[in-house]
Amino acid sequence: MRNSFAIAMAVLVTTALIGGVAGTVAGAQPTISTDGPTAGAQPAVGAAGATGTGPAQTDGACGFPFNATDATGETVTLEERPERITTINPSAAQTLWELGEQDRVVGVSQFAFYLDGAEERANVSAEFGASVERVVDTEPDLVLAPNSSAADVEPLREQGLTVYHFPAATDVEDIAEKTETIGRLVGACDAAAETNEEMYDAVDDAEERTADVDRPAALYPLGGGYVAANNTFIDAIMNIGGADNVAADYEGYPQLSDEVILESNPELLLVTDSEAAILEQEPYASTTAGAEDSYVVMNVNYLNQPAPRSVIESTTTLSNAVVELQGEGSESTDGADGNASDGDGSDGNASDGDGSDGNASDGDGNDENTGDSAPGFGVVAAALALLATGLLARRD
Repeated sequence: MRNSFAIAMAVLVTTALIGGVAGTVAGAQPTISTDGPTAGAQPAVGAAGATGTGPAQTDGACGFPFNATDATGETVTLEERPERITTINPSAAQTLWELGEQDRVVGVSQFAFYLDGAEERANVSAEFGASVERVVDTEPDLVLAPNSSAADVEPLREQGLTVYHFPAATDVEDIAEKTETIGRLVGACDAAAETNEEMYDAVDDAEERTADVDRPAALYPLGGGYVAANNTFIDAIMNIGGADNVAADYEGYPQLSDEVILESNPELLLVTDSEAAILEQEPYASTTAGAEDSYVVMNVNYLNQPAPRSVIESTTTLSNAVVELQGEGSESTDGADGNASDGDGSDGNASDGDGSDGNASDGDGNDENTGDSAPGFGVVAAALALLATGLLARRD
């Protein structure tokens, strides 16, 4: 039996579009990177109707009419509180559920079906991205479009819909800003503030929990040599959870050669498959993590979704595993299966909605792999290659 640090979590997933491509690094293939907001940036605050990305509000007011400029530079105007809200990726849906505003949600991505009662809402997913026709049929007052849905924004606006598009969220501060923005857009500012407070409390707890233990060198392999590197939501989770990302010298989601992975020699692997099958595959089998069967099972939905509950659950799971790793040494315990279903029958390492398995990254689930505009030709080619091998994950 494997030595594992299998700690179960709950659910969340997404669809992905690839944003920008960074330059080639030594020993690596072209990097899929994220064009996100500046780390630690705070939401713009000003008089209602003011310009600038983020919510515009005065002295915490949460009334309407309300104007805000989104990631596309479009000023979105809400004359009154939106009563019919459609989310085209699951991170926004998760946030609305967290704010207690799920009763106003009329449409969701298929990858949000893990949320309680979400299957009762209209499924607005297409084979890739959102179905414009299905979104229109929900007759929404507001459409929330996270970062990975960039290509869907303009077609929806052409149908006369009010769409707010979010920038990439690559750290906890970005997620807090996104939560505050959603709260302001739907008139739930107090709930957003409470949710962010709970999230930051969980972050503090995770950091305190691991403050006095050795930080293992860790890696989150996505399959096919792709890994989660620096400037990603997953990297932030790893850091908060008490682990050092061995891929931190790279940006976004690079495809690393076997030689680079072996040289990085992770001591701990983050996996979303309770069987941790990837540890039996090269080059991972020849790393310290592979030799010692050292891994922690993360719920693919929470790990891959830049949203408040994802931060709470993922940082708690990882920090507990790191503490257990230090306490047990080479001995470890088998936990429950953390691979909750994504609503489409897939399990373990999240697939792309086609039933394929793989330790995939976040898709819309993290709006991380994505930029704020449609991908260029080279990026499309990379995305198609990933899709062909089942490596693109559902993101926010």
